[in-house]
Amino acid sequence: MVLVVLVAWPVGLLVWANGRLQHTPALSGAPDTPGTTYLLAGSDARGDDGGVADDGTEGQRTDTILLLHVPADGPTALISLPRDTYVDIPGHGASKLNAAFAWGGAPLLVQTVEGLTGLTVDHYVEIGMGGVAHLVDAVGGVNLCYDADVNDADSGMVWTAGCHDVDGTAALAFARMRKSDPTGDVGRALRQRQLIGAVMGKVSPRSLAFDPRAQVSLAEAGTGAMTFDEQADVLDVARLALAFRDANAEGGVTGTPPIASMDYRPGNVGSTVLLDPDRAPDFFVALRDGTLPPGQVGGPPGS
Repeated sequence: MVLVVLVAWPVGLLVWANGRLQHTPALSGAPDTPGTTYLLAGSDARGDDGGVADDGTEGQRTDTILLLHVPADGPTALISLPRDTYVDIPGHGASKLNAAFAWGGAPLLVQTVEGLTGLTVDHYVEIGMGGVAHLVDAVGGVNLCYDADVNDADSGMVWTAGCHDVDGTAALAFARMRKSDPTGDVGRALRQRQLIGAVMGKVSPRSLAFDPRAQVSLAEAGTGAMTFDEQADVLDVARLALAFRDANAEGGVTGTPPIASMDYRPGNVGSTVLLDPDRAPDFFVALRDGTLPPGQVGGPPGS
């Protein structure tokens, strides 16, 4: 009986979790490129449980856009694409990257990122910002660090410089804060990746192995917080989690593409982030081929 339970429980949990996955059309059907590429978008749908307060804004925005790439050979990379990146959006012309999500949802965001990077997106994950809080609480909170005092009314982040154990609500504010960060979206991307690493550090297979309640709680929080592309299943979710862990571990790659200007003003779209036209194309080729050096890469001029 013990053997039957030990075998049946993980199988049943996988089947149950697979049935809970939420799906949305997203993939473009473009020809495959080497490796496996995940596109993750943090959506701040107005009025959602735990999300952004309803302020009259229609539709959704994406404050967070992450490209996670597992090359055929080489280190796994987690790259933040600033939401204000100046890009060409199919059918709409040049604008900020997050406008693609506002205008055409996941399919248009995927096509825009593919055009920018030359990488075909194999899987898409949309993370409800409200769900971040539930996910952090499901792992018992996380320890986060920021070397400045903050009292930011927009995000709700109230922080004393240093490292602190935080619950889901404080972690969400930590991930959302931008206006009080002197480096803007780049600084927020660093904190978001720190939060991802902290959550993944708490999701230890060893610690979860003999704790069915923790397994169920984490599965509920994860499937409730995330929506996946039309082809993803629970095994793809597991591979995604492992790729996150690898990118944030020693030997992984994190960062942003090379940036030429944090305040590029081409007209009609306000202040944007301009990727370095000379270095960015080679950066995305190296990302695809797995030849980026481990550690922190890319960033603003002089970084």
